Amino acid sequence: MKKFFTYFIFLTLILTFLPGITNAKNKETYELLDLFGQIFDRVRSDYVEEVTDEELIEKAIDGMLTGLDPHSGYMNEDVWEEMQMDTKGKFGGLGIEITMEDGFIKVISPIDDTPAYKAGVKAGDYIIQIEDIPVLGLTITEAVELMRGKKGSPIKITISREGLEPFEVEIIRDIIKIQSVKSDIFNNVGYLRISSFTEQTESGIQDSINKINKELEKKEIGYILDLRSNPGGLLDQAVKVADIFLEQGEIVSTRGRKKNDIHRFRAKKGDLINSKPLVIIINGGSASASEIVAGALQDHKRAIVIGTDSFGKGSVQTIIPFRKSSSSKVSGIRLTTARYYTPSGKSIQGKGIVPDIIIKQGSFESIEFNRFSESDLKGSLDNDKNKSEKDVEEILSPQEERLAKDFQLARAVDLIKGLNIYQESLTQ
Repeated sequence: MKKFFTYFIFLTLILTFLPGITNAKNKETYELLDLFGQIFDRVRSDYVEEVTDEELIEKAIDGMLTGLDPHSGYMNEDVWEEMQMDTKGKFGGLGIEITMEDGFIKVISPIDDTPAYKAGVKAGDYIIQIEDIPVLGLTITEAVELMRGKKGSPIKITISREGLEPFEVEIIRDIIKIQSVKSDIFNNVGYLRISSFTEQTESGIQDSINKINKELEKKEIGYILDLRSNPGGLLDQAVKVADIFLEQGEIVSTRGRKKNDIHRFRAKKGDLINSKPLVIIINGGSASASEIVAGALQDHKRAIVIGTDSFGKGSVQTIIPFRKSSSSKVSGIRLTTARYYTPSGKSIQGKGIVPDIIIKQGSFESIEFNRFSESDLKGSLDNDKNKSEKDVEEILSPQEERLAKDFQLARAVDLIKGLNIYQESLTQ
């Protein structure tokens, strides 16, 4: 009787997730469901440690989803609640966007100013061990649960990075408060940095543009949109951000399993920066929503994209809530339901956005060489005067220091300046 009851529960569970199967005369399907029930019963009774039915069922559901692709998965009630906080820009943890690859956790990108970012975790790193627990064999949900913890508590992760021996990093967990948008000004060029796409991103970009516009008295010569190491986020926010810089046209389309399951997102009239030059910077940590924005503005020739190839996540996940009949709390699944395509019809999945101009990150120090000028020659006119001026230590502004260290950003500023000079020459 007990065994029959176990089978009944699992058949009910599976049939709930497979609508319509009760009407399908598929003998093989029912045989597989029967096999599933037998395995469940054997694991519950003979596994080396006692496991609750809830644990087994949740692991079975998660295994079904993560086996399809690394972005699908099950979210129990606790994870669901934390996910709701994630999209609002405040949550607990390390501050990294991750995926599963070859059985290990791969870092898509650390989020700006979070514990992981400050500890030196980089896009492309593999997390191979969490504390004393090897990652190989864990699901992504289990790994996330291990990395979460109370604010102020330490955690050690072992990282594998190309060209280096595996090494340990200790990170102090914290409440992650994401400032989605930051801004600055570099030589009359407006700088917009998006670290992730949350509910505040569109308004943050609009406020930043208005702030820059006011500070420069509408004399800005162009804008830089920095999407480097931005792991993505909300699709609707990506569409709204791209729309800020476009007058018209398609931004992105999503295509599902069925031929007629196509959704197109189009821009509304109104370019907030009045068609001024726009340069976008991307890298290998730019994923998902970042690629939607970069791809749309690149295809419409609205922006020049520089940097290195993006991550290549071109799939759309739908969040589907479920509620137990005996509980008021919600759990859910993250299910890949579509791929997205740029306006020109290109799929980004596995390929990424290829910049118009490839610029690898570096520093001026790595390419600088000894230079001499007329004033360095012995006996040069005004030689003494020049030397006394050189002896005065040059004080750099924070913006100048940033440009001296960030090669890609400096090239973006130069590109905006060049475009501005060219446009002015056409009006003369």
